[in-house]
Amino acid sequence: MAIACAYAIMGHKDPLEAALPIVRGYHHTFPLDENELEHLYMAIAMRLVISVTKSAINKLEEPDNGYLLISEEPAWELLRKWRDINADFAHFSFRGACGYTAHPKEVKFLAWTRKHIFSLENLFPTVGSNTVFPLDLSVSSTWIGHEEDFNDLDYFQYKLNKLQGEHPSKILAGGYLEPRPIYTTSSYDKIGNMGRENRSIHLGVDFWLPAATQVHALFDGEVVTAVNDAGDKQYGGLVILRHKEEGLEFYTLYGHLSVDSATSHVVGAGLKAGDTIGVLGNRAENGNWAPHLHFQIMLSMLHFKIDFPGVGYYSQVDLWRSLCPDPNMLFKEKALAQSESVSNSDILAYRKQHLGKSLSLQYKLPIKMVRGAGQYLLDECGRKYLDTVNNVAHVGHEHPAVVRAGQEQMALINTNSRYLHENINELAKELLETLPPALSVLHFVNSGSEANELAIRMVKAATGQRDIIASEVGYHGNTNMCIDISSYKFDGKGGQGAPEHTYIFPLPDAFRGKYRGENTGRLYAKEVKGQIDNIHAKGRGVGAFIIEPIISCGGQVELPEGFLALAYQYVREAGGLCISDEVQVGCGRMGTTFWGFQLHGVVPDIITIGKPLGNGHPLAAVACTQEVAERFANGMEYFNTFGGNPVSCAIGAEVLRVVKRERLQAHALKVGTYLKKELRTLAKEFPIIADVRGQGLFLGIELVNGHMEPLAEQTDYLANRMKDHGILMSTDGPDHNVLKIKPPMVFTQANAEELIFYLRKILAEDFMKL
Repeated sequence: MAIACAYAIMGHKDPLEAALPIVRGYHHTFPLDENELEHLYMAIAMRLVISVTKSAINKLEEPDNGYLLISEEPAWELLRKWRDINADFAHFSFRGACGYTAHPKEVKFLAWTRKHIFSLENLFPTVGSNTVFPLDLSVSSTWIGHEEDFNDLDYFQYKLNKLQGEHPSKILAGGYLEPRPIYTTSSYDKIGNMGRENRSIHLGVDFWLPAATQVHALFDGEVVTAVNDAGDKQYGGLVILRHKEEGLEFYTLYGHLSVDSATSHVVGAGLKAGDTIGVLGNRAENGNWAPHLHFQIMLSMLHFKIDFPGVGYYSQVDLWRSLCPDPNMLFKEKALAQSESVSNSDILAYRKQHLGKSLSLQYKLPIKMVRGAGQYLLDECGRKYLDTVNNVAHVGHEHPAVVRAGQEQMALINTNSRYLHENINELAKELLETLPPALSVLHFVNSGSEANELAIRMVKAATGQRDIIASEVGYHGNTNMCIDISSYKFDGKGGQGAPEHTYIFPLPDAFRGKYRGENTGRLYAKEVKGQIDNIHAKGRGVGAFIIEPIISCGGQVELPEGFLALAYQYVREAGGLCISDEVQVGCGRMGTTFWGFQLHGVVPDIITIGKPLGNGHPLAAVACTQEVAERFANGMEYFNTFGGNPVSCAIGAEVLRVVKRERLQAHALKVGTYLKKELRTLAKEFPIIADVRGQGLFLGIELVNGHMEPLAEQTDYLANRMKDHGILMSTDGPDHNVLKIKPPMVFTQANAEELIFYLRKILAEDFMKL
């Protein structure tokens, strides 16, 4: 076992984590007893010592034989890392991997707690309360609010005071094994074997009480730590006591005390039950956090002398649960009892039974997301995922300015557009600033699907025609009329082909489409002309031509040079209107231009705007020419109850202001250009990346084999493996062999570097045989 681990865990950032599945698998077939596991850490170390020693001998005996030295450097690297791992921590980890309690004394400790009960009045004798009101600071908590709110410590204190006022006879408390989003500094992060991890699991219970509240010992103990834990982080005074009860040794930790009261103790001195340990520190001593006691139990001090982690990694939660048992085992306070959350399997089962059967989920093992922050999503365990696909959150998940704009307006009024309100005009002004003068009339709706539905209604009213020309594998929304012009749907599973009034031309894909290579724009435009001829052959006129400037569901396909201008020319000569579907590509994502159609030097008659405009709020728009607007106003009133409501307009206007204020269009150009270049470098290393395409932060990576055959399974494997490493990706294209990249616009160059690093790592895995 030790030999296998010593060589298998070389080259890993976290060698102990890498060893655990090996130990678990070995134990499953050849059971290891508890005594053997005590020696495994040292046995692995000794094997590494033998390895580097043998390499040193080989250098002397056969200096020219490089093969004999092949593992020398990685063995030395691993030996240094292994030395830094606490032997007890490794031992407990191995025990947990084999199904034993991680700490050997956990069962004995829990048995002891069942025989005793302690009062909170013993811990806080001056408070006069023995009951708790549970305070939820978890990643799922609505009480802590937005990241901007919980990082405003004055506001946090105000909310605590208000909550305490509502429950004056109770102690605000909670937090054991709570995944918290409040640990946002890089000091809580590490790069593990599966990507970035952040310490978020709170290992004790916090009691929120006024500064100077006295804290007393629950039982006899010896002072092992009494320090000023302030330093740069200003965490106040810290006291740790060692206890011996009925042959059992364990520790209790008291954090965020006043520095003077904590450091007044002498290490090695004894305290009796009821003695004063200290008083709670004030905000100045606790990094400006509200006064509170962090109370924690440890069955071992590991290698720590004057401190101990108060927060752990979720991947190690079972180990920490054993090493740091629930403090409420002492108090047995019902309000602190951990409630069982609804499992993801139960959520999935309910969803399957009661939600639409055609709804799909991302990934083979779905994730429950509970919070967003910029370019990240957080699951219920507090794990951060880098989001590379959610173009809905255009300026970043839960952008504070956008959230605030919606909250403030929602607190005033939200009603329909039959009443005068400045917000609809403000949004219109912001939007019109980005558009060419010809597109000067706006209609506001609730989704991209509604926008495209309305655009087709406008076409029928303006031209008197119903026939629509659209691209193969195009997708324009989920309403009946939008499905009727979406080849991605009606030519796909469950579809029945193109309806009578829809005319589909081949996907204008110069890489793997009907016409390939350079100078294919004219050929694809002729395909559009062919559909115009087909309409005329039926004795009908052209209603409209609709296309995305980069075709999203078709696989992030860039339109060939010259195609769009010529296609527009043909359509307009036939009396039709030109619609640019900007739902996914608009609002600065292209980098060089604000709108996708501007990449091609054309001006449509109608553009439809969706997802980006509301940053996750249901808001969309249709922009058209004065001529189209006048013909649409034919006496049949257009009204949309929620289209253009004050809340949606406040949000939309702020989204556009954020794009401008934070220079996100220029940012998309800079980061997108860098990422596209790096992806093309990656393609040279891994030829299955056959094409890298797109503009700004709207990119696609197509995977094919040497015969230009799509690699759908490998693409799916990549997306799911990237998820394992904390990076969200998704597949697209008619053959499901394109990885799409369209992240929130705050996606940084550092994020791009991380994406490339893990793509390279996973592409090096042997998955081509799938």
